[in-house]
Amino acid sequence: METKQILETIRMIEEEKLDIRTITMGISLLDCIDSNGEKARANIYKKITTYAAKLVETGEQIESEYGIPIINKRISVTPIAIIAGASDDKDYVAFAKTLDEAARTVGVNFIGGFSALVEKGYTKGDKILIQSIPEALAQTEHVCSSVNIGSTRTGINMDAVRDMGEVIKQTAELTADTQGLGCAKLVVFANAVEDNPFMAGAFHGVGEADCVINVGVSGPGVVKRAIEKVKGESFDKVAEMVKQTAFKITRMGELVGQVASERLGVPFGIVDLSLAPTPAVGDSVAHILEEMGLEMVGTHGTTAALALLNDAVKKGGVMACGHVGGLSGAFIPVSEDIGMIEAVNAGALNLEKLEAMTAICSVGLDMIAIPGDTPATTIAAMIADEAAIGVINNKTTAVRIIPAKGTKVGDMVEFGGLLGTAPVMKINQNSSADFIARGGRIPAPIHSFKN
Repeated sequence: METKQILETIRMIEEEKLDIRTITMGISLLDCIDSNGEKARANIYKKITTYAAKLVETGEQIESEYGIPIINKRISVTPIAIIAGASDDKDYVAFAKTLDEAARTVGVNFIGGFSALVEKGYTKGDKILIQSIPEALAQTEHVCSSVNIGSTRTGINMDAVRDMGEVIKQTAELTADTQGLGCAKLVVFANAVEDNPFMAGAFHGVGEADCVINVGVSGPGVVKRAIEKVKGESFDKVAEMVKQTAFKITRMGELVGQVASERLGVPFGIVDLSLAPTPAVGDSVAHILEEMGLEMVGTHGTTAALALLNDAVKKGGVMACGHVGGLSGAFIPVSEDIGMIEAVNAGALNLEKLEAMTAICSVGLDMIAIPGDTPATTIAAMIADEAAIGVINNKTTAVRIIPAKGTKVGDMVEFGGLLGTAPVMKINQNSSADFIARGGRIPAPIHSFKN
């Protein structure tokens, strides 16, 4: 039986693109705080480069020894708005550059945590960080940024929603030479989680240990192949097959996390069992949904299919590992999923259907290119809609929108690598300006009051 399982895992890796998408080391920077910004940055650089000195090397050793591909090695840190807020600095671009330098030194591909948590209001540090985001992302290569603007417990900070619409536009302008690539490293959340290993939204929450290892697994190809085995059978059989497959994928992720934890001498945190696609053929969440019987993702029935997939993945993962966390479910980033790209180009998938799907999936409107002349207020309204879905349904939702300068509906925006290719999607042309101008806070829903 053990030999059979080993052979099955090898086949999953070789034929079905099973991989560990990321090993992410979360590092607390709370003890790096100093009223002198320069000293704080020196402390940050020293701690990151000390703790993560062997992260990439360890990941590569595990890859070699176990034959399991580990695509990314990453770092998440305490939200910089908290750390830099104690300093007298008037902007935090220098902090972003320090993170970038530390990431380059240890060899990781991304570092997350140029972040602020403003679901109920701004501190001084929050305001400065948000104002610094466009320059910070334009002047760094490895830094990722996120802002949490709402939660089920607090409601939605509409002042922050308005400001993030402007920030996304400014970031697109400053990174126009790469078709707005900076926006691909910027996520606006509702109900952000503290242990997410996936970029661009990872940060190390203040409730976390000093240093942990979190693992993000993936395997859309494996799940699709599993569903092929129950072609034409009932959804009960489909759900059971997905659940069993997620169990196996999560076991592999837990193994890698435990080994990395032991070798690096830091606690193991969680396995995030999100089905994260790539632009590669055979690695698509959209194709999983189509395997359930949809002619093309986006048609009627898509949301129901995604609901089954997301739930079965969670059930299988929780049975496999006592420490499942992060986002865990299914991602639907348009540019990173060949099936989503095909559906948009065919006219089967639009923003309205994607918004409906985000009530089910693990994130939200993710890696979507829109015309470069889209008003900041329209982007802010898109953020508000997604936040409302998350806040009312007590789940994480997010927006990663790229208003690519000089583009129009139907154009293609090339990012390359895992970020893929984004078809520029049509948006509603009616204005949301007066809605966004109101500001203030949309109150928390009644069901948030549980004490």
